Amino acid sequence: MPGPAPKHPSTRARRNRASTAATLSIDPTIEAPKLPTRLWHEQTRAWWRDIWSSPMAPEYDESDRHGLFALAVLVDDFWTTEDAKLRKEIAAEIRQQRQGFGLTPMDRRRLQWEIERTSEAQERGQRRRQAAKTPAETGEDPRNVLHAVS
Repeated sequence: MPGPAPKHPSTRARRNRASTAATLSIDPTIEAPKLPTRLWHEQTRAWWRDIWSSPMAPEYDESDRHGLFALAVLVDDFWTTEDAKLRKEIAAEIRQQRQGFGLTPMDRRRLQWEIERTSEAQERGQRRRQAAKTPAETGEDPRNVLHAVS
């Protein structure tokens, strides 16, 4: 006796696609918002510039800026504190807070954000893969490099 009829393919298709999936590219028109008035550590200012010149910047909206400002304060505290124990606690908080902004490769993977590859990077990778091919992959006989030593 046969079992039930198979489901229609449209009802079997997976529907758990992430709504955050995106391919990110750098937008040179985005300007970094000014950090609030405060004496900022040089590393914090560099971090702030890096964030706003990154491919993730177009994904941030006005409401994200508040969280990024708070994260900037944590980053600044990390660089300015002398207390090793406090620095460790601040680093842990930074790790937790930056997750939602896609600032690390794992965070971007979780958000399903992929950074657009430039043709130059693709060509470099292709050349690197070509150079790494074994003689068997290129069709060459590896014994051709052998020679008699007297």
